[in-house]
Amino acid sequence: MIRKSPEAEIQTVRWSLFPVLTAAGLVLAGSGLFSGCYTLKQGAAMLGYLNRAVPLESLLEENALSEAEISDMEKNRLFVERIHDIRRFAMEDLGLVESKNYTKYVKIDRSYLAAVVSASAEDSFARHEWWFPVVGSVPYKGFFDPEDAKKERALLEKKGLDVWIRGVDAFSTLGWFEDPLYSYMRDYAPEQLANLVIHELLHATIFIKGQVQFNEELAEFVGSEGARLYMESRYGAESGEYRRMQNAGTDSAAFLAFIRELIAELDTVYRSGAARETVLQKKKEIIALAIERFDREYENRFQGESYRGFSKLPVNNAYLELYRLYYAEDDYFTRLYERSGRDLFAFIAAAKKLNGLRSAKKDPRGELEKALAR
Repeated sequence: MIRKSPEAEIQTVRWSLFPVLTAAGLVLAGSGLFSGCYTLKQGAAMLGYLNRAVPLESLLEENALSEAEISDMEKNRLFVERIHDIRRFAMEDLGLVESKNYTKYVKIDRSYLAAVVSASAEDSFARHEWWFPVVGSVPYKGFFDPEDAKKERALLEKKGLDVWIRGVDAFSTLGWFEDPLYSYMRDYAPEQLANLVIHELLHATIFIKGQVQFNEELAEFVGSEGARLYMESRYGAESGEYRRMQNAGTDSAAFLAFIRELIAELDTVYRSGAARETVLQKKKEIIALAIERFDREYENRFQGESYRGFSKLPVNNAYLELYRLYYAEDDYFTRLYERSGRDLFAFIAAAKKLNGLRSAKKDPRGELEKALAR
C-alpha cells in the first residue's frame, strides 16, 4: 500500500511489489566501527536498537508485556511460530545462511525502522551515490532520525537534485550483528514476513561489494520467489491465502508495468539532447499526464485498492530510479531461473559462489550463469 508516515513529508512506501526496500539500510552495516559524524551517530542509534532486543519468545511471557500486548497473546504466539517456521524454511529448504538473525525482537513506537534518502539528477536518471567502508558506493543513505533525513534532502536539493525519502522496514547488517524483528512486523501477512526474512537473509548470505544493482535485484527476486514457495508449501496453491498473494502479485506487476512506461517516456526526453529548460518542462507535463491517466484507468489496471495513493505522491526521478535499481528491466533473474530449472535452492547455491568476487571487470550476471552451468 501507499501511505504517509507519522513524520510529515516522509513517504513510507510499503507495497507487495516493493515490500521491503530493506537493503537500503546496508549503508548502516557496521557503521559503529568507523569514524565520522554520520557513521557514529547512525551506528550509535543502530546499536541502541540492538541492545534493546529481547528473545522472540519473550513475547509469550505475560510479565514482559504491557497490558495491551497481554490481551494480544494469540497474535504474539502466531507471530513467533511463523517467524521460526520461515527461518527454518529459508535455511533448510533454500540454503540461506544459518544464523541467529530474526530470533530477537525490538519494540518501536513507529511503523518503520529508518528514513532513507535517495537522489537523482533532475534531467536524467543519473543516480547520486555515497561511499561507505565495507559496502562501497551505494545510491542511498539511511537515517534513524527522520529530521536528519530531511536535512540531507535540503542539502541535495540545493545541488539541483531530485530527492526521495522513504521509510524502510528493516536492514541487513551483513552478518556483523544479529538482525532483530520490530514490533510493527506483528501485523504483516505471512507472505510479507516470508519475503522480508528471506530477502534479508539473502543479503547476509550473498553480498558483492560495489555491485549494488546486482545485490538488490537478486535479493528482490529471491525474496519474492522464496515467499511464494513458502506460501505454497504451507497453505497449498489452491488456498485462499495463496490466491490472495497471487492477486496482490498481479496488481504489483501491473503497477511495475505502469512505472516502466513512465520511465521509458521520460528517458526518451532525457536522451533527446533538448535544452535543459525544455527537458524539465516536458518532464513536468509527462508526469502530470501519467498521474491523470493512472487515476482514469485505475479500475481497468488493478483488482485491489493498494495503489490508490500513487497520484498523491510527488513523483520525481529519484522515486522512479528506485524501480530501476530494484527491478531489472529485462527480468533477468526470472528468465535465468526459468532456464536453469526453477530450483531456488540450486539457484542460491550457485549465487553463493560469487561471494568474494574481486575483479571489477567481472560481470556478476555472467559469473552466476557460469556457476549455474557448473
